[in-house]
Amino acid sequence: MELSRRTFHALAGTAALGFALTGSGSPTSAHPGRTAPTGPPPPVPSADGERHSIGFDRYSLLVDGRRLVLWSGEMHPFRLPSPSLWRDVLQKMRAHGYNAVSVYVAWNYHSAAPGRYDFTGVRDLDLFLRMAAETGLYVILRPGPYINAEVDAGGFPGWLTATEGTARTSDPTYLKYVDEWLTAVNAIVAKRLFTRGTGTVLLYQIENEYDAHVDEPAGRAYMSYLYEKVRADGIDVPLFHNDKGRGGHWAPGSFGTGGEKGRWLYGFDGYPEPDEVPPDWGHFGTGGAKGGASASPRTPGFVPEFGGGWFDPWGGSWFDGKGYAEARRTRDAAYERRFYLTNLANGITLHNVYMTFGGTSWGWLPAPAVYTSYDYGAAFDEARNATPKLASMHQIGQSVRHLPDLAKLKRAKAVRATDKRVKVYPLTNPDTGARFYVLRNDSAEAVSVTLPGAGIDVPVMVPARDAKLIAAGLRLGKRTLVHSTVQPMLSLTAGRQDIAVFAGRRGDLAQVVLECVDEPTPMRLDAEPAWSWNLNKLNITAPLGAGGLSRVRVEGDGVDTPMLVLFADDATALRLWPYETPSGRLLVYGPSLLRSATLRGSTVHLTGDTVGATGLEVWGPPGITHVTWNGRAVPTRISASGSLLALRPLPGVTRPALPALDNWRRRTENPEAEPGFDDSGWTAADRTTSFSTTPVPEGQPVLFADDYGFHYGDVWYRGEWSDENGVESVSLAYSTGTQGLLMAWLDGEPLGTHRMPVPDRSRARQGTWTAKATFALPEELRERFRAARDGERDRHVLSVLVRPMQHDMDGKALDTHKAARGLTAVTFEGGSPEVTWRIQGAAAPDPVRGPMNNGGLYGEREGWHLPEHDDHDDHDEGDWKDAELPRADRRQGVTWYRTDFRLDVDPGVDASVGLVLDDDPGRAYRVQIFLNGWNMGQYINDVGPQHTFVLPNGILRTRGANTLALAVLSDGTTPSGPGDVRLTLLGAAAGGVPVKPV
Repeated sequence: MELSRRTFHALAGTAALGFALTGSGSPTSAHPGRTAPTGPPPPVPSADGERHSIGFDRYSLLVDGRRLVLWSGEMHPFRLPSPSLWRDVLQKMRAHGYNAVSVYVAWNYHSAAPGRYDFTGVRDLDLFLRMAAETGLYVILRPGPYINAEVDAGGFPGWLTATEGTARTSDPTYLKYVDEWLTAVNAIVAKRLFTRGTGTVLLYQIENEYDAHVDEPAGRAYMSYLYEKVRADGIDVPLFHNDKGRGGHWAPGSFGTGGEKGRWLYGFDGYPEPDEVPPDWGHFGTGGAKGGASASPRTPGFVPEFGGGWFDPWGGSWFDGKGYAEARRTRDAAYERRFYLTNLANGITLHNVYMTFGGTSWGWLPAPAVYTSYDYGAAFDEARNATPKLASMHQIGQSVRHLPDLAKLKRAKAVRATDKRVKVYPLTNPDTGARFYVLRNDSAEAVSVTLPGAGIDVPVMVPARDAKLIAAGLRLGKRTLVHSTVQPMLSLTAGRQDIAVFAGRRGDLAQVVLECVDEPTPMRLDAEPAWSWNLNKLNITAPLGAGGLSRVRVEGDGVDTPMLVLFADDATALRLWPYETPSGRLLVYGPSLLRSATLRGSTVHLTGDTVGATGLEVWGPPGITHVTWNGRAVPTRISASGSLLALRPLPGVTRPALPALDNWRRRTENPEAEPGFDDSGWTAADRTTSFSTTPVPEGQPVLFADDYGFHYGDVWYRGEWSDENGVESVSLAYSTGTQGLLMAWLDGEPLGTHRMPVPDRSRARQGTWTAKATFALPEELRERFRAARDGERDRHVLSVLVRPMQHDMDGKALDTHKAARGLTAVTFEGGSPEVTWRIQGAAAPDPVRGPMNNGGLYGEREGWHLPEHDDHDDHDEGDWKDAELPRADRRQGVTWYRTDFRLDVDPGVDASVGLVLDDDPGRAYRVQIFLNGWNMGQYINDVGPQHTFVLPNGILRTRGANTLALAVLSDGTTPSGPGDVRLTLLGAAAGGVPVKPV
C-alpha cells in the first residue's frame, strides 16, 4: 500500500525543517565540478568540539577538504555483551590500520515491545560511539531498520512478526513502528556526529540489501521516507545504502530525497568465493549499472560489505564440518591481498570488511542459518585474538593512512608482466605522478616477473594465489622512491628523520631504489641488507624475515634529513605500530599490540599487550628520553637508528591455570508434561485470525507462538479434552527455523520427538522449516483409553514442547519473518476431540540481559539459570541432587546441571576463556549454556560443528565466583550427556583493558 503525500510527510516528521537547518551550505556535499589535490589525510578523528565538513568526489571522501581512504572493519556490539571489551576490540582495530568501524544497530536487541527501547547496559549505543571517538575511529552507522546480519528476523523485533502491515515497504503501519525506532536511535546518533565535533559518526546507512520493490512506487516511497526521516532527525552526514550483489539499485537520483542533492553515496557488497578470480568492480571492469562502482561514476567506489569470511550453518556444511577455522584458512591473508588490492586498484576507496570481529550470537539472537559462534573466520577471532590473516589488513591499512597518493588514483597506461599469469593493474596519481602497480597471480605457482613497460627490470616475486602492491615515483619524506619490489607500508617523520617501511612475504628479496643525486653514506644497522649506488640511484636489498626487522640509515646524499629504511616480513610488520600524538608521530616496534601512546614532557607513556617476552624500540619526536610501558619505567638507550631501545625485554604473559568443573548438581524438569500440572495461569490459545504469512488451518485456533507474545526460545502447549477416548494417533504440524524440534506427551506418557533435518549446503540459508510429526499412541496408553470408555477416565492432556529456533531473515522482503513458529495444526486419528489449548513461553524479559536471553523452559521460568538460585535445598525428592559427569541418562525432556567455580586471573592479564563440550556424536541431545545467568549459546551434540563457547570477560568473573548452568534437552532415543565439560584457555596477553562486571 502506498502512502498518501500527507501521511508520508506526517510520518517523516519535519523533514523540510531539517533541510532548512542544513541548507545548501551543508557540512556534507559532493564536489562534482572540482577536485581536491592530493595531500596529507585528515588527522585522527575525535570528539574535538569543532565543526567538520564531509564531502566526496569520484575519487574519495573529503573530510575538511582532505582526502580520506576509508579502511573500515565490521563489528557488532550486540555480539559482545561486555561493554568493557568493546574498547579492547576498537583499540586493536585502530592499531592494525583500520580508521573506521562499521556497526549494525539491531532493532530486536533494543526493543522488547512496541514503544519500548532500551539503550542501557550491554545496549548502550552512546557508550559505544563515545569509545569509538576516544579510540580515534570513524563510525559507519547502520541502524536498518532491516539489517539481515544473520540475526533473528533480520533484526526486526519479535513483536513485529505479529503486527499488521507489510514490512520493508511504504505501508503506514510498518512505517509507524519504523518511525519510533529511528527516532530512538537517531536521538543518540545526532549527539555523536563528526560534523558537529561531538563524535565520529561519519556515514549513515538506510535499509540494507534492499533489492525488492526497486521499480515499484512502494519501494521508492519507502526509501524516500527513510531518507527524509533521518534528515529530519538531524543526521547531516552523507547517507548511503548497501546494494545487494551490485544490482545498480538505489544509485543517486533513483528515488526522492526531498530535493537534496550531492549527499547520497552508492554502495554495494560482495562475497566472492576463494577459488574465484577477483572481480573488477570499478576502473578495470565492464562498467554500467551492474558493474559495481560504475553504477555511480560521480561518487567514490564504496563497498559497505566485502567478505572477510563467511557464516557457517548448523551441521557445518559450508566448511565440511571444520567450522570457522576452515573459513579463516580459505580466506587468509593471501585471499585478502588478492581481493582487497584488486578493489583498491578499481578505485574503491571506501572499503569495509565484513566481519573484522564476528563475536557471539548469544541467547536467541542467531538467525536460523547460523549457530552460536559468529566467528566468521574474521581477522580477530571470537576470543578477540589477532590472527595471522591480519598481516594484509595491517599493511594495507597503514599504507592508505600514510601514503596519501593512494587516495586519488586513475587507471594508467597498460603495463604487462613478462609472465602472463600475473595480471597487472597500472595506476597513477594525477597530482603527484606517483605510480602504483597491483600484481596478482591467480595461478597455483609462484611467479617471478619484471615490468619492462614500467621501467622495473628487476624480478618481482608474486606467490601463488596472492597479490602484491608495489610503487614507483613515490615521494617518501624528502626523497623519491624510484621503485620497489615489495609494498611500501608506511612513510612518516619521527624526530629528525624520515622513516619508510617496506613489507612482504617471508623469504622475499626486497629491493628498494631511491633517487640520490649525490653519493650517499648508507649505514647498514643489521646484517641482512646490502646496498649499492650507481647512476644517482641507491639500490637497497634485504631478505625479509631472516632476522626480524632490518634497518638501513641513509644520509649524506645532499638531503638534510636522514632516512631510515626498515624491512619487515608479515610477522615482523605485525609488531610495527605507528601512532599519532599532538606532539608528533611515533613508531613503536616489538610488542604484540600498542594500545595508546601519550607524550608528557620527555617521557612517552605506552600501553599495550605482550604475549611472549619481546624487545621494545621507539622512534619519536625530538626530546623524548624516557619510556614507560603499562605504567612501569623501561630503561633504554639511544640506538644507532635514533630510537630508544629497551635494555631488557618486556615480560610476556604467565598463562593462568583454570579449575576443573566438578561438584555438579542435577535436577529434572518438564512438569508441564504431567496431566495434573496447573496451567491456569497460561495464555489461552483461542485466536482465530493472524497477521502471519502462515495460513490458519480451517476449523482450528491460531497456535502460532508469536501471536501470543512468545517470540524467543522454547514454547509449551497444553491441549485438554474430555470424553473422546478413541484416539489412536496424533499429528502435530509445526513450523520452526533450522534444527527446530518438537516433543509430545499424552497424559504424561512420552509420545516421541520430531526434529527438522540437518541442512546441507543447498538448504543452509533456508529460514523456515515445516513438518508434520505423527505419533501413534503406545499400547499401554491405548489400554487406558479403552478403559476410559468404560467410565474410568475421560480427561486427557496433550503436552507439546517446541523449540522454534528463531525467525526467517526476510532477505527478499516478502514478510517471511512472519512465518509461524511453534505448532500450526493438530489432528487426530480415531477420534475428533474438541481441544482447549493453552500456551506458555518465556516469562517477562530479563531487565538486564534482555528479551532474547530466556525461553519458556520450566527451569528458566523458575530462575534455575540464575547465580542466586539455591541448588542446595534438597529436602524434597524432586530437588537438586549431587551428580557426576559424564552422564548417560535416557529420558525425553529437560534436565539441568549446575556447578560453581572460581577464577583468580592476575589483574594485568587479559585471559580469554572458553567452555568445551565433547561427547559421543551418536548421542542425541542439546544444551543451553548459562554463565552467571547469561545464555551464552546452544550446543547440539549430534549436529555440531561447535564444541567451544567463548565466555566473555565481564560476564565471566576472572577474579571471583561463577555459576554455570546447563539445560540439557534430550529426545530419549539415546543416552544423553553432558559428557566432557571443561574450561579452556583460548588466549592470554599481559595488558588488556580494565573490565567491569556486567
